Amino acid sequence: MTSASPVPATAVPEPVEKGNSLWHDAWLRLRKNKLAVFGMVALAIISVACLFGPLLSRYGYEEQNLELGATGPGSAHWLGTDTLGRDLLVRLLFGGRISLAVGLAATFVALTIGVVYGAVAGFFGGKLDAVMMRTVDIMYSMPFPIFVILLMVLFGRNIILLFVAIGAVEWLTMARIVRGQVMSIKKMEFIEAARSLGLGRRRIIFRHILPNVLGPIIVYTTLTIPGVMLLEAFLSFLGLGVQPPMSSWGVLIKDGAEKMEEFPWLLVFPGTLFSLTLFSLNFLGDGLRDALDVRSSKD
Repeated sequence: MTSASPVPATAVPEPVEKGNSLWHDAWLRLRKNKLAVFGMVALAIISVACLFGPLLSRYGYEEQNLELGATGPGSAHWLGTDTLGRDLLVRLLFGGRISLAVGLAATFVALTIGVVYGAVAGFFGGKLDAVMMRTVDIMYSMPFPIFVILLMVLFGRNIILLFVAIGAVEWLTMARIVRGQVMSIKKMEFIEAARSLGLGRRRIIFRHILPNVLGPIIVYTTLTIPGVMLLEAFLSFLGLGVQPPMSSWGVLIKDGAEKMEEFPWLLVFPGTLFSLTLFSLNFLGDGLRDALDVRSSKD
């Protein structure tokens, strides 16, 4: 009688190590960048303070006390008052709302125009690309501040037009960046596969190409916001930005610069907060650029 052959043991599959996504790896790299983390924290604090600070103050941003006049920082007014007796802290936080809103809204306008324009030029190429990019070159040759000033003089000065006017001149670099990225991606195999499946051009651009250039778009967006805020400050410095009694950081810096010898705090506090915001945005933009660059990974 033959003995039964031993039953082979069931092979136990080795556990499969779960990989991390590109965005998870980028977040881990971003957290290691101390300057980028500082920028995120500083921006969060400034944004929350500007949003809710004026609501918690007992002073209004346009509330005047002519008898008080310009006074230095004290217990009643932590950052002092301006020449009309208005609390500088409240006006600084309220002005932050305007400056941040201009930065975000105008950047959104520039982002929308630049991404669509660059994607269409890069995807179709040929004569259409040549005409579209020559148009960009012509607009590059125009002095941006003068173009914005002309728009505001022709159509009037209001806060909505300020968003549109600044955004209308800040999309050119975004269009070039997106065009270059699209031209390199449209020749890849997965785009050829999408074409062979009969997908339309619009779907290929918005569902397959643009998601793969999201990294450079995010990076340049964070670097555009400081430039937009600087342009708004420049226009406000010329008297073409936000109109009284509203304020922005540019308006406050302009008013402080006119009286800096007598009342230096009117320039020091707005200039410091404005500079801190710009530094934080640049730190965050540099950190995102490094984090989203897969070549910077040392895994």
